[in-house]
Amino acid sequence: MTTAAIDTTILAILAPFAAAAVAPIATKVLKHNAAWLLALVPAFIFFHFAGFVAAVSEGQTFVISREWAPSYGINLSFFVDGLSTLFALLISGIGTFIILYAGGYLKGHPQQGRFFSFLFLFMGAMMGLVTGNNLITLFIFWELTSITSFLLIGFDHLRAASRRAALQALVVTGGGGLALLAGFVLIIGVTKEIEMSVLLQNPDIIKNSGWYLPIFLLVLGGAFTKSAQFPFHFWLPNAMEAPTPVSAFLHSATMVKAGVYLLMRMHPLLGDTALWTTVLPLFGGVTLLVGTLLAVRQTDLKLMLAYTTVASLGLLVMLVGTSVEKALEGAVLYLLAHSLFKGALFMVAGTVDHEAGTRDITRLGGLKGAMPVTFTAACLAAFSMCGFFPFIGFIAKEVLYEGTLEAGSGALLITATAVLGNALMLVIAAAVAIKPFLGAKVETPKHAHEGPVMLFAGPVVLSLTGLVAAVMTHATGTLFIGPMLSSITGQPAETELHLIPAHIAAPLFVSLGTFALGILLYFQLNRLRDLISGILTAIGWGPDKGFDQFVAGLVSLSNGVTRFVQGGKMQTYMTLTFVATAVAVLLPRYVTGGWPEVPAMPDYTFYEWGILFIAAIGLVAVLVAKTRLTAIVSLGIQGFAVALIFMLFGAPDLSFTQFMVETLSVVILALVMTRLNLNPRDHRPFGASVISAIIAAGVGIGMGLTLMAVTQQPFDSRLSDFFAEFSRTVAHGRNIVNVIIVDFRGFDTLGEISVVVLTGLCVLALIRVRTKPEDRLTPRAGTEARNKKLEARR
Repeated sequence: MTTAAIDTTILAILAPFAAAAVAPIATKVLKHNAAWLLALVPAFIFFHFAGFVAAVSEGQTFVISREWAPSYGINLSFFVDGLSTLFALLISGIGTFIILYAGGYLKGHPQQGRFFSFLFLFMGAMMGLVTGNNLITLFIFWELTSITSFLLIGFDHLRAASRRAALQALVVTGGGGLALLAGFVLIIGVTKEIEMSVLLQNPDIIKNSGWYLPIFLLVLGGAFTKSAQFPFHFWLPNAMEAPTPVSAFLHSATMVKAGVYLLMRMHPLLGDTALWTTVLPLFGGVTLLVGTLLAVRQTDLKLMLAYTTVASLGLLVMLVGTSVEKALEGAVLYLLAHSLFKGALFMVAGTVDHEAGTRDITRLGGLKGAMPVTFTAACLAAFSMCGFFPFIGFIAKEVLYEGTLEAGSGALLITATAVLGNALMLVIAAAVAIKPFLGAKVETPKHAHEGPVMLFAGPVVLSLTGLVAAVMTHATGTLFIGPMLSSITGQPAETELHLIPAHIAAPLFVSLGTFALGILLYFQLNRLRDLISGILTAIGWGPDKGFDQFVAGLVSLSNGVTRFVQGGKMQTYMTLTFVATAVAVLLPRYVTGGWPEVPAMPDYTFYEWGILFIAAIGLVAVLVAKTRLTAIVSLGIQGFAVALIFMLFGAPDLSFTQFMVETLSVVILALVMTRLNLNPRDHRPFGASVISAIIAAGVGIGMGLTLMAVTQQPFDSRLSDFFAEFSRTVAHGRNIVNVIIVDFRGFDTLGEISVVVLTGLCVLALIRVRTKPEDRLTPRAGTEARNKKLEARR
């Protein structure tokens, strides 16, 4: 690629962030026409990535990189291949119509500019995620999708339900993101590589390492939470509290597929193992059935579609988990089909709500005459969702059934799960497309009529695209499906798709069985809904309620820990601090066996023995001191002894500093103790004294061992040589110590000065405290005085 092409691609990926900054201004100036201008940004991205299609279909890949944090080996790196290209086209293509749809849906809303800004921020995060090559780059964009979706879900922040849904989505997906980060760190540690394109050149490196299991589990933690796999599925339907443009964009076509994208991207590195082909089909199949059964229970159009999105994500995970090439091809086809028909149906649901005033299918009917364009788009999208001929959904179901039938020992169970799930999704698709529009006309809260072009442009184009993609089967397979399948399998893959089945085989009969079962269940929809509602009512508990209980328990635990750790007792604070210090310095050495060698007794001179003797006398004085003030003064003996050692070993500047610090410490602490009248010594029980002695010994021994281990390491003189070489030539100073403090470590020195100043201010505040007369009495006398005051008040 030329430099201009690289710069243009980076501009296309990051353009939404610039649009996010411009959107509020454009909305304020252009009012309801701003959407037409803003939609040009995702349209530009779409046409730019469409330019990669021909080259990618021929097997080419592109790595686009710019330095970001070179000292850490982190580049702003992007990878364009079949997988990232199709996702980029879906994000930008559907995003174009989402921007237009939001312009019509939120027309006149006082915060429409802010909404556009959030949408573009999310679009940029998704573009960076699906094209990210550097693992750190990918993770940053991954977390940005969680943050921006939090903003979008909680857009109507005055409603408690919106705030709860936003927080729930952030907690679940954010927790998964932390697991993913740990997985990426392990991958980097095991492979010594940070670029995805490089890792894919040696796909077995992780499988052959001893770290495959933790990496697998951590990556699955990120993918399952983001793509709402059971038992993390509950956050996605709750996110329907967001405005419909958010539902259509984030939770059908883009964000929720980020987890599926990650699994597809990592398939060459982690897939096709016994663990992969067991865990993914299991959780994917359960998610498929749970999502469809919960969808049947709903009467809200958006919730019905939301639960089928959960089911579709489960179907995709199940197919990816088989690691069968035909099933993977079916997953790619279904991903494309799902993005088109689900995005269209969500926008249809929003249009019905916007123009009729309700999304409840029990309060809708006969809208066909009032909303003919919306009805047509709903039917076309629903046909693809049902898998009817001649839509892309039909081809996807044929191929995925062919793949599940080849899935080895679990083929029958996986196929049966797919059949039942697809039949129930047919029921929902038919309900969404038929019940609001056909039948007797029902009086709705608003006088229903066809929406403006901004509202129906997206559903019409997306549903027709599903038809065109099926009619142009060969081009779809060659340009999109084949390259994406090659990226997932890690090897060249050829696709042979047919709109009309080339021969009558088992997949066709399975499809016909799915249609028959779906039609049968549709006519029993009300009974089925009542049955599932009764079962769920009897159970009475689920992951959604469990999340609230988990959060409440976490808050209670945090309060309990805070009350214990921050209970207001200095003794508790000091004890916990020193226990943590002892554990930190001793436990790693115990676990690793990294004990230092015991040094030989040095040949001290008489005056060196004298200094050690003075230090020992100071220690005994501290232990036997009758008052705190005496203990403080005695403690200063230790510091003076250390200062003398510095002086003997040729460090007069350190010695002078130590003398000053010890003198000031003793004076300041003595002043504080005098003002606070804390002269009496603590009289603690013998057991408490023993515990304190053990803790003190642990800290002292741990620090001593640490210093011994450090001094026994080979001396690295590079830093000393650097200071010696450049102190005169760069900093123009002859005193190396002063140059280090003032120039090389100027910010450290400033920080230390700030700490000293703050400490002095705190001490000054303590000294200026004026206590009441009764507070100067003994604790018992003070208690009696307070009791007398209470009696007088009574």
